[in-house]
Amino acid sequence: MHSYTWAQHEQQVGTLARELGFTHVSLSSEVMPMVRIVPRGHTACADAYLTPTIQRYVQGFRRGFQGQLKNVQVLFMRSDGGLAPMDAFSGSRAVLSGPAGGVVGYSATTYHLEGGQPVIGFDMGGTSTDVSRYAGEFEHVFEASTAGVTLQAPQLDINTVAAGGGSRLFFRSGLFVVGPESAGAHPGPACYRKGGPVTVTDANLVLGRLLPASFPCIFGPGEDQPLSPEASRKALEAVAMEVNSFLTNGPCPASQLSLEEVAMGFVRVANEAMCRPIRALTQARGHDPSAHVLACFGGAGGQHACAIARALGMDTVHIHRHSGLLSALGLALADVVHEAQEPCSLSYTPETFAQLDQRLSRLEEQCVDALQVQGFPRSQISTESFLHLRYQGTDCALMVSAHQHPATACSPRAGDFGAAFVERYMREFGFIIPERPVVVDDVRVRGTGRSGLQLEDTPKIQTGPPHVEKVTQCYFEGGYQETPVYLLGELGYGHQLQGPCLIIDNNSTILVEPGCQAEVTDTGDIRISVGAEGPSMADTRLDPIQLSIFSHRFMSIAEQMGRILQRTAISTNIKERLDFSCALFGPDGGLVSNAPHIPVHLGAMQETVQFQIQHLGADLHPGDVLLSNHPSAGGSHLPDLTVITPVFWPGQTRPVFYVASRGHHADIGGITPGSMPPHSTTLQQEGAVFLSFKLVQGGVFQEEAVTEALRAPGKISGCSGTRNLHDNLSDLRAQVAANQKGIQLVGELIGQYGLDVVQAYMGHIQANAELAVRDMLRAFGTSRQARGLPLEVSAEDHMDDGSPICLRVQINLSQGSAVFDFTGSGSEVFGNLNAPRAITLSALIYCLRCLVGRDIPLNQGCLAPVRVIIPKGSILDPSPEAAVVGGNVLTSQRVVDVILGAFGACSASQGCMNNVTLGNARMGYYETVAGGAGAGPGWHGRSGVHSHMTNTRITDPEILESRYPVILRRFELRPGSGGRGRFRGGDGVVRELVFREEALLSVLTERRAFQPYGLHGGEPGARGLNLLIRKDGRTVNLGGKTSVTVYPGDVFCLHTPGGGGYGDPEDPAPPPGSPPLFPAFPERGSVFEYRRAQEAV
Repeated sequence: MHSYTWAQHEQQVGTLARELGFTHVSLSSEVMPMVRIVPRGHTACADAYLTPTIQRYVQGFRRGFQGQLKNVQVLFMRSDGGLAPMDAFSGSRAVLSGPAGGVVGYSATTYHLEGGQPVIGFDMGGTSTDVSRYAGEFEHVFEASTAGVTLQAPQLDINTVAAGGGSRLFFRSGLFVVGPESAGAHPGPACYRKGGPVTVTDANLVLGRLLPASFPCIFGPGEDQPLSPEASRKALEAVAMEVNSFLTNGPCPASQLSLEEVAMGFVRVANEAMCRPIRALTQARGHDPSAHVLACFGGAGGQHACAIARALGMDTVHIHRHSGLLSALGLALADVVHEAQEPCSLSYTPETFAQLDQRLSRLEEQCVDALQVQGFPRSQISTESFLHLRYQGTDCALMVSAHQHPATACSPRAGDFGAAFVERYMREFGFIIPERPVVVDDVRVRGTGRSGLQLEDTPKIQTGPPHVEKVTQCYFEGGYQETPVYLLGELGYGHQLQGPCLIIDNNSTILVEPGCQAEVTDTGDIRISVGAEGPSMADTRLDPIQLSIFSHRFMSIAEQMGRILQRTAISTNIKERLDFSCALFGPDGGLVSNAPHIPVHLGAMQETVQFQIQHLGADLHPGDVLLSNHPSAGGSHLPDLTVITPVFWPGQTRPVFYVASRGHHADIGGITPGSMPPHSTTLQQEGAVFLSFKLVQGGVFQEEAVTEALRAPGKISGCSGTRNLHDNLSDLRAQVAANQKGIQLVGELIGQYGLDVVQAYMGHIQANAELAVRDMLRAFGTSRQARGLPLEVSAEDHMDDGSPICLRVQINLSQGSAVFDFTGSGSEVFGNLNAPRAITLSALIYCLRCLVGRDIPLNQGCLAPVRVIIPKGSILDPSPEAAVVGGNVLTSQRVVDVILGAFGACSASQGCMNNVTLGNARMGYYETVAGGAGAGPGWHGRSGVHSHMTNTRITDPEILESRYPVILRRFELRPGSGGRGRFRGGDGVVRELVFREEALLSVLTERRAFQPYGLHGGEPGARGLNLLIRKDGRTVNLGGKTSVTVYPGDVFCLHTPGGGGYGDPEDPAPPPGSPPLFPAFPERGSVFEYRRAQEAV
C-alpha cells in the first residue's frame, strides 16, 4: 500500500525475492508509480508475467544473428507510440505495441498530408477494428483494461470494437447481429475452406467486393487453395433462410430478401456498429466527427471506409499506399521515447512553482541522459513536461502539457499548466470550477530522441488514363453495378476514379462506392471525396435490416446523451461515479432505448414519463422541461432526480417523443447527509420531493422556484434542506443539456428518414424486444410441459424484518405471455424498506433480460408480454408518503431473488448492497460492498462481486486512506460463506475500517437474519454480520440498520453474505468445459472503459 510514494518496504521485499533466487522481480513502485493500488498491482502482475517471456524471445532473437547484435541498436514499439531499446522493453508497456504502430503511421503521414486536419484512424482487420484519433499530438490514457486486466501505464487511446472481417453474423428474433464472436484466423470465415462460420468477409465476398483472384492460394486444410465464394454463399444461405422464415411467418409478414440483400444488410449493420465508438470517441471530448479525415488502413478497412465516412458526415477518406502494412510503417517512422514520472501531492499555487520546476528539471535530466546513452546527440532530443492535475475533491485528473502555453510571470518556468488545464477542462467538460484549488497528483517528462527518418515519396507519374484491369459486378443498394477494377501499382499521380470501382494492391482491396471519387495524390496515396448520403428509401413497414440499424441509432442517442451529462455535470456522483441513466421515449411515454447502465433504473423512467403525460395532459408546451422524483410518479428514491423534456415537431400539436435523464444527486436534504438515512420512516425525512415540477417553463430555467423546493425540507423538524445547492443546480442544468442533445440527435434522425418512419421504428424496436421475451417464455413453458410440470411457478422469500415477498407466475404457452402476481407480499412497513412500484418493474425487466440470455433491445416491449399484479398498500406499492430509500437498494434485490428463484434460474446472491455511510462536519463518504453471487446450473457463484441491481465499483484503498480519516485494515474474501452444492455459491467479503476521527457511521443492510437460499439441494449462503469493535476491546453487533457515533481507534468489521449453492453437494461438479470455439473479441479503449465504468455503478 502507498508504495507509489513510499517505496522502501516494497524494495525490501524485492531484495528478499532476488536473494531467494527469483530472476525477475517487478515492483509496482518502479513499473508505474501512480496512486491506486488495484490497477498498479494488476500492472505489476502483468509485467511480472509478460516481461520474462519477452526477454526469452529477445534472447532467442539475438542468438539468430552473428555476434548476437552486440553494439547494434534494436528498438521495439511500446503501447505509448514510442520506441524503446531491446534491453528496456517490458511487458506492461508492450500490450498495444502493434496497434500503436498504426497510429504512429497515420499521424506521420495522413495528418500532415491533409494540412493538419484532425484524423480518425480506422484500422479494420480480420477479428476486430481499432479506432483512434490524432490532432497534432498523441492522445494517451493512463489506465485501461485489456483482456480483463487493468493496466496503469501510458497507452495510446486505441478503441477496439468487436466488428472485424471475421466477426460472425447472426439473425436473432428479427435483428441482424454482427459479432462480438469472431471466427479468428483459424478456422476463419467460411470462405477460408476450413469449416468456419459466416462472417463479414463472407458477406463482402458474396457482394462481389472481394475478388478471389487477388488473394494467394493459401486457404483450405492444405493451405494451397483459393478463397471459396461458394462456401460463403452456402453459409450465408442458411442465415438467409432464417431471415425469410421470419419475414414470412413473423408478426409483420413481408417480402423475402435475396441473398445479396441479406449480405448487404449485414454489411450495413456492421458499419453502424463501427460508427458508434467513433461518435463516442469524438463527442466525448467535445469534437465533431464530421470535421475529421478518416485514415483507413488494415486488410479489411478499405471495403468499408466510404460507408463509414458517409454515415459520420466526413467528406474525405485518406488511404495510404501502404495501408495494409501501416503498423509496420509506423514502427519505422516512430521516435525513441524515454519517460520519467513520480508522484506529487502539491497544490498548484505560486508557492509551489519552484518545487514543481525543480522536480520537472530533475526528470528532464533523467530522460536526456537515458537518450544520450542510446547515442542521440542533444540536438536530436526534445522533452515535454506534464502535470497530472485535478480540482481538489474530485477524481477527474487530466495529464496536461503546457507546450502551447508558454510560461508567464504567474506560472512555473516549464509553462502555464494552469491555463492549459482550464482550457482542456472547459473543452472536455463544458465548465470550470474556479473557486476550487488545483492539485498536482504526478509530474512527468517525456523525452524523445528523433531518428530523422522520413518516408521517401516516389510517386508514379501518370502516362495516360488509368488502366482498367477488368470489370466486375458489385452489389450496392438497388442492385448490381458494373465496377471497374484498378491495380494500385499501375495508378499514377493525378489519376481520378469515379465510383463505383475497386482498387487492389498486394495487401488490401479498396471499394470506392457510387457517388464517391478517388484520386491518386502526389505521394501515391488514395484520397476519396465522399459524396453526400442520398435520401433514405425506408418506409414505415418493418425491414429487419433497417430495424437493426435503428436499434444502433436509438441506443447511440441514449449513449451520447449520457456523454453530454457526464461532461457537463459537476458532482462526483454523476461526473465520476457515473450514477445516471439517459433514455428516449415514444409519444406514449413508452421506453424506446435506455443504455443499460444502472440496473435499478432499467424500465423505471418509463413510469415517470407516462405519469407526467397523464398528470399534465394538455399542459405541456414547447420550452417546458419537467422534474420529478416522487415514488408514486415512477421515482426510485428521492436522490434520483428525473428531468423530462417533451419534444414538439412542426405540424404536430402533441409531443412526438420524449427524452429524459435520471441522475443520483449526492444530497437533497432530509435527516442525514447524503439523503440515505437508515432509519427514516416517512418520505419527507429523505429529502426534497418533486411530483411534477416545471424546471424550465417557456424556455426559462426556474432557478428561484427549484431552489426554494430544494431547501423546503429544512422547514420540517429534524430535517435539513439540501446541503449542496450549487451542485444540485449545476447537475440539473447538465441534465437539461443532455436532454437537448437527445432532441438534436433525434431531430437529425427525423430529418434523414421522416417523422413517420422514425416513430414507426420506435414501435418496431419495441415489438422486437417483446418477441424475444415471448420466445423465452414459450421455451420455458415448453420445457416444463415436456417434463410433466405445471405452467405455474412460485417463490417466496423474506426481508430481515419478516416481511414476505411472494410471487406466482402463470405462463400462457400459446401466447408466450405470463402473469407475475405479487399478491401475498407483506404490508407497507414502518421504515424505509418500501419499494415503489417502479422498482419492482425495474427488477422484473432486469430478470427478463437475464432469462432471455442474450443482448436484446432494452425498451417497454420487454414488459409487453407480461401482466404485473402488485397489491396496493404492500411493501411493493406503498402509500405516497412511505419512506423508500431502503426499498431502492435492498428490497429490489429481494425481488430479483424471488423472480429468479421462481424460474429456477440460479440460487440467491447476497441480496444486499451493504450500504455504508461515514460523515462528520468536514467530510462524507458512501460505499456499497460486494458479496457472494448465487450458483446456477453449470456455474459456481462468483466471490466478492456485486450482483443484480447494483454493480458499484468500490473506492481504491489508497484513495480511501488518503482522502478520508480511515485505515483499511482488512479487505478479503470470507472463506466458506458461499453455500455448498454441486456448484458452490460465491463467498462474501470481510472489510474492516479503523477510524482516525470522530464520525457518524450509518449502515443499511439486509440478509442479516434470512440466508440467501440455495436451489435443488444446494445449501444457503452465510448471513451477513455488522460488528463494531470499540477501542477498549468491546465488540458490539450493530444489527442490519443503524447509525452510531464512532471514535478514533474504533473498528467497523463488515462480513457480507455469501451466495447460495446449486445442486446436491454430494454430486461431483462436472469438469471445466473447453473454451468456446468462437470467443467474443475483447473490447478495449476509453469508450469501452467509460461504458464499463457506468455499468459498474
